[in-house]
Amino acid sequence: MPSNPRAMDRFYSVIPAGGIGSRLWPLSRADAPKFLHDLSGSGQSLLRDTWDRLVPISGEQRIMVVTGRAHRAAVEAQLPDLADENVVLESDPRDSSAAIGLAAAILERRHPGVIIGSFAADHVITQQEQFTDAVEQAVALADAGYIATIGITPTEPSVGFGYIRNGAPLDVAGAPSAMLVERFVEKPDLATAKEYVSGGGYLWNGGMFIARADQLLEQLGKAQPELLAGLLVLAEAWDTPSRGAVVDKIWPTLAKIAIDYTVAEPAALEGTLAVVPGNFSWDDVGDFASIAKLHSSGRGSELAILGKNARVLADSSSGIVVSQSGRVISLIGVRDIVVVDTPDALLVTTSEHAQRVKSVVDALRLGGSGDVL
Repeated sequence: MPSNPRAMDRFYSVIPAGGIGSRLWPLSRADAPKFLHDLSGSGQSLLRDTWDRLVPISGEQRIMVVTGRAHRAAVEAQLPDLADENVVLESDPRDSSAAIGLAAAILERRHPGVIIGSFAADHVITQQEQFTDAVEQAVALADAGYIATIGITPTEPSVGFGYIRNGAPLDVAGAPSAMLVERFVEKPDLATAKEYVSGGGYLWNGGMFIARADQLLEQLGKAQPELLAGLLVLAEAWDTPSRGAVVDKIWPTLAKIAIDYTVAEPAALEGTLAVVPGNFSWDDVGDFASIAKLHSSGRGSELAILGKNARVLADSSSGIVVSQSGRVISLIGVRDIVVVDTPDALLVTTSEHAQRVKSVVDALRLGGSGDVL
């Protein structure tokens, strides 16, 4: 536990629930994004899994969800214990700096001195005890004045993630595993990723950030002063009758930029970003290849099948089938296949090319086929 137990009493979890997960089209759509689906096989959505993971740490009353207006009903249906005041609705997506920054500004105004942690709604994490320990260490770091992140111990030389270069160990009570962050590294090529993993000293960037809300906002403001100014205006009006008018005026003007660029990377350069290694199972479920791996790992099956009442016949085949249409799908002698069958769209590719699904989505959008997105 952190050396100051009161730090955990000041801790709020923030769940940014946005994005459509374009690499998971046609399963993930604008009106039914990735986080609303059961992709882990738990029997409930990734969002609900995230909630259940954070409740033992924060408590139900100290979890805030930032999501799109169009998803409010689905989010509230899946999270019936989510407090109404902790639902923050975006009129349109403005990326993670705006989403997390607004949550920080609102919570700091309500609870001065609050510590917040941001955890994506659409990641798969197991090993609750290890996850909780990492979060508590990160909260201790935040209480000591650092902006903290939880880095994921690499299991392979992945080119799909950014990397964190570890620096010197830190001597912070309650955070025995903590290190300074030397720098963030963008997604590398395969040769470089192999060097990072074999040489040690690098962690995957899992996109989890924990900090005192006022410090996070201060850091954001150094990089994007206009963005910070807008967020503070929004927060001031949030719990008043003028919220709607102020949101309609301010929100569309906010810069679209990831929090990695406004907070994490600048803090690393200033020597105020710390990392706790997350020694738990983690997957961002970024494409169908990762879902196939998630479902086949340790189960002795080479073909993952998702979908209620899926009708799949397979002979000497491997990969993943996602079925929503009720049609019979037959696979014979195909390896690492990806088949996603929905009532109005069919995707067929391979695990090797699963990352390229996003380009199909871009082509459909440019071609005027937004009705299937």
